[in-house]
Formats: sequence, structure tokens, C-alpha cells
Amino acid sequence: MGVAELFSPRSIALVGATDKSGWSISTLLNLRTHGFAGEVHLVNPRGGVVHGMPAHRSLSEIPGPVDLAYVMVPTGAVLAVLREGAKLGIRSYVILTAGFGEAGPEGAALEDEVAELAREHALTILGPNGNGFVNAAASVTPYGLPIPSPLLRGSVGVVLQSGALASSVLAFALSRNIGISLLTSMGNESVVSVTDVIDYLVDDPATKVIALFLESVRNPAEFSRVARRALLAGKPVVALKIGRSELASHTAQAHTGALVGDDDVIDAAFRQLGVIRVRSLEDLMITSGLLATTGPLPGRRVGVVTPSGGASEIIADRAQDEGLTLPPFSPETVERLAAFLPPFATVQNPLDVTGYILIDRTLLSRALTVVTQDPGIDVVMLLSEPPKTAPPDPGPTLAAYSATARTIAGSPVPVVAVSNVLTDVTEFGRTVQQETGYPHVLGGIEHGIQAIGAAVRWSETRARASAATAPQAPSARAAARPPAGAAGVWAEHRAAAFLGEAGIPVVPSRLVRSPGEAVAAAEAFGYPVVLKVSADGLGHKSDVGGVHLDLATPDAVTAAYAAIPGTDALVQPHRKSGVELLVGIVRDPAWGLTLAVGLGGVWVEVLRDTALRVLPVDHHEVRQALTELRGARLLAGARGTPPADLDAVAAVVTGLAEVAQSLGDCLESLEVNPLLVTGSTVEALDALITWHAP
Repeated sequence: MGVAELFSPRSIALVGATDKSGWSISTLLNLRTHGFAGEVHLVNPRGGVVHGMPAHRSLSEIPGPVDLAYVMVPTGAVLAVLREGAKLGIRSYVILTAGFGEAGPEGAALEDEVAELAREHALTILGPNGNGFVNAAASVTPYGLPIPSPLLRGSVGVVLQSGALASSVLAFALSRNIGISLLTSMGNESVVSVTDVIDYLVDDPATKVIALFLESVRNPAEFSRVARRALLAGKPVVALKIGRSELASHTAQAHTGALVGDDDVIDAAFRQLGVIRVRSLEDLMITSGLLATTGPLPGRRVGVVTPSGGASEIIADRAQDEGLTLPPFSPETVERLAAFLPPFATVQNPLDVTGYILIDRTLLSRALTVVTQDPGIDVVMLLSEPPKTAPPDPGPTLAAYSATARTIAGSPVPVVAVSNVLTDVTEFGRTVQQETGYPHVLGGIEHGIQAIGAAVRWSETRARASAATAPQAPSARAAARPPAGAAGVWAEHRAAAFLGEAGIPVVPSRLVRSPGEAVAAAEAFGYPVVLKVSADGLGHKSDVGGVHLDLATPDAVTAAYAAIPGTDALVQPHRKSGVELLVGIVRDPAWGLTLAVGLGGVWVEVLRDTALRVLPVDHHEVRQALTELRGARLLAGARGTPPADLDAVAAVVTGLAEVAQSLGDCLESLEVNPLLVTGSTVEALDALITWHAP
């Protein structure tokens, strides 16, 4: 597929050009205004003059070659245009026309014909139902809505599953002085997909950051592939994914199904792939703009230089939210700052240099120089912004910004400039930045801190991915294979035995079918014991009075056996101490097997304290998931209990994940609840396996 050729045509035909169409007027104006150097041909079946230019009656009448056909004809005429163009050797198309898959079954059938024609003739088609693209880097702008001027050229590639929002993104990027390399409005993705464009941007030398607006991830496997490519290439992917659903992907019997929602899985997948997920269009562009300027950030230790005490408090609060640290300055830094700051300034991090900057214009720049040299600081946040209005004599303003720009350029650590609030960069402010070399300024403390936190997390993920060697070989546990004819919900004794054979540590148990056998098993294990009902197809035993704990005498065992529904029961030693975890693996319909690990026991669905990962996972990923739990302090040894050996826990959880993966498509879910952790002893006390019907 010639995506690169699509975005870099030397000649363009506007098919369906007419003075009556705003799209037609805007597209031609965009090409003229923003520097397209190639030939532009207009096609209208009536010929004549359109937009003040002679129009051809068809593509066939155009005397020279056409690299891109921009199609604006009525829905029913689109296929005829494609067929004519294919015969003429035109391979690249943008279809602005709507009325296809988004319009119902009849339109979807027509779109299928478009896709089939594209396959047959090797056509590259963006759309239908899309506004086109803006290749700012190459000055190619076949885009059907007005493009704000000036068109800022930069290194953020933007891919949107929305036509209407594309112009808003362009306008916001301009307002915050964020330059783009390419912007695409995807339309229905009948041929060219979001992942095709991401693939292109990963290889595009003009692009440093990829910004996505996603309504859906249509092909998770392909998205994962291109996201990993971007991560390894050092190109951050920032995504605003809408459509967060409250509908969970429930798995019939497992607790885990109630904890794993569609959006939760996307969150987990994005984190693992290094995709930065944001919640607003503003954060999408501000975070992208930051990373396009700084690239990876070296660490979480932030030094703050600001002329505002109130801003310092806001920054301290939000930094904590984002997992950033504001360490104390070194004694040498404090001494150097105290030598020139006014006596009423408090030398600490965040540093408020005070409003004395209105008296001494060099104060902020001098303080910044000192803080950037502190050995305990990874990144410096400078609260500053371009001026709004031009003073009668701009000389002192330009001199002050030039001095700060030189300090930033010479800093041994990245310096991120952030404005107090999210406002537009004015024309004078943009001029000051251009003339002095002043760097990009993030819009507002809230968005700025969030962007820095996201950039730091991406940088850590990028570093781990770069340092990773070949994938770890699966352990011997992965040799597990599904028994022939396995279907439905397996009772605990079958599930536990299966996991035990696969190398998972499981509590000893004995299946009994009479009161006498139950007492004999209890005496063999030693009191106290647990007695549970055992029946295939039964998921939540406690819901039917099927679990009896801490049975200390033969009479208690006999009474418990009489109280359970049915005759089959399981007797186990009663474990009294430790932290109970849930480890569940369910099959998400889009992303595949998904691991949930969290606090377990009977309260699992009430507490809902889980961390998710999409399989496969390694030991490090599982260990990291354990530290993300709100109840992680329990594993650290709360109230005198022995701290859990997280490596031992991670080894068992990783083993369960390997078992699940080895079972193939026949596995619906696998759950251990609870997995009891006592120091370095890790043991499955209950297990549940649900198989797909053969």
C-alpha cells in the first residue's frame, strides 16, 4: 500500500469541484495558500470554469499525470471515478464523500465494493467520509475545511478518527504554538487504517511524536505491532481514546469477569505498549508538544523555579498526583541561590524567586542556571510564558527572554517552560519565541504537570523496552495442555489438580463422598480443616453455603458435611495467616487473555483493587502490577505481619499466565482466589477453570 505516495503527491485532481461546495472551495484555497508547488486540476462533468479555473469533464481529459484524486462527487458516482482513475494509473485517492458504512447496510455494501476495487487495482484510499490530510512538512494540504493561518510546521503527527475535530485540533495547535508534520482525518478506514498511518509516521523523519484521537481500536494485534515499533523507535504515541464503557466483559463464573471492563483492558494494553493515554484534546496536543520538544526525560526528580508562591503550592500538589518528586536542593545549590535572591525569598523546592523579578529582570534566569546544576534534579520546570502584548520598547523584553533561552539551551538537564493558565500564545509572543529561541511553553500548570508526568512514565517504559533482551523463555509450566473434551466449569478439585500438575503450588486436598471419609481426611491433614462442596459448574461455592472454615473437631466436620448441597466435598488444611490475593485470567474479545491480580477472598468484587495486564507478561511486569495495588502495603508487612516475597508471588502469577497461554483458544477463564501469600510461601487455596464448549 502506497501510504507514503498518498501523502506526497506532485499533482492533484479535485474531482467534483464546484463553486457551490464549501469543501471544494476550502480544498483549493488550502492548496494555494499553504504552498503546494504541484499541478492542481479541477474536474466537473459540466466542464466550464470553476473557482476561476478551467475545469475538465473527467479525469481522462487531464493532459498530464495525476498522483492523487481528491473525490467529492455524490455517493453513487464514487465507484465510477475510482474505476476511471484505476485505468489511467492513478493509485492514490482521498474520498471526502459520505453515505457509506456510516449510513447503514446499503452504504456498507457500497463501501465493500470500494475496498474490493482497491484490492483488485492496488489503490490507496483515505476515507470515505473523511476530510483528507494536511502534510505540513511537505506543504501538501488536500483538506476539505479551512486551515487556520499560519500553518505551523513541526514534528507532531496527528491521526484522527474524526473529521469534525480535526480543524479544532489544528486551531488549538496554532493557539499553543505547536507545529505539526502531518494531520489525517481517517474517515471510514475502508482501505487505509489508523495503523497504516502510524506505521508511516514511525518511519517519517519529519515526525517525532504521534498523537491519536481514537473512537475504537479496530485491530488490537496490528495496533500492538505498530505501537511497539514506535516505542522501540523512540517515538512517543499519545492517545485520546473515547467511548469508555461501563459494560464489563463478564465471564460467566469467575470473579475476574466482573473486574475487567473493556476500557480497563485498553488502559492496561496502552500502558504495556508505552502508549500515553490522555483524557482531553488539550492534553493530547500539550503532551505531544512537550515530547516533541524534549524527547525522553531522564527521571522523576523535578526542580521548580517560579515567581509565584501560590503556583508553587499548586505544583507541589499536582506533582505528587503524577508520581513526580520535588527533592530538597543540595546545600551548595541553597548557598548559591541565597547569595543573590532577595532576603524575603525562601530557598526551597519549589523555588519562589518572588515578584522581585519586576525589579531585577535577570533574577529568574540566574536562579534557573543554579537549579539546573543541582545534582539531585532530573528535570527543571520553569513557570514562564511568552509576553502577550508588545511594549513601546520591546528591547528589554527580547533581552530578558534571550538570556533565559540561552540558559535553557545550555542546561545539563531538560527545562520545561509552563504557563500559569491555558491561554493562547499571541502573535507577539510567537515572535518573541522565534527571535530569541525561547522554547515551547506548555499551556497551564494543570496540563503542564500532567504532561511532564506522562512524559516521565513514557521515558521509563522506553528505557525498559530499549534495555530488554530476547524474550524470556517460558518455564516448564507452559507445557500444560487442555485435556481432551474439556468443557464448562471445572470443580475445584479438578482445576486445582490440573494446576498442581502444571507446577503451580496448590494447597493439599482430598475429595470425599461421605461423613466418614471427610473425618478421615481431616484427621490425616490435622485440625483445623476446611470443607467445601465440590461440583462441576459451580463457581461461587460460598453463595450456596458450600464453604465451612476452621473446623476443629470430627463433630464439626460431620455437621459441615451434612450442611453442604450434594455429596461430593473437598477437605483441605485450614490456613490462618497471610494475605489473600486474586489471580484471574479472562479472554477479552478484542485483546485476548487478560490478567487481573489484586486483593482476593470473598470481598474481591467489593474492594475492586486490581491491576490489569494483557498477556503475555514477564516477571518484571507482574511485580510492577503488584506494587500498583491500593492494598500493596498489606504485602509490605502491615501491622507486624511478615512482608511478602514479591519475587515469589510474581513467579507464581507469571506461571499461571504461562499456563493460561499454553491452553490456547479452549480456555475461557482461569482463576485462583485466594492465592495465599505468607512471606515467601505462596499457595493456591481455591481454583476455577472455565473452558469454551468444544
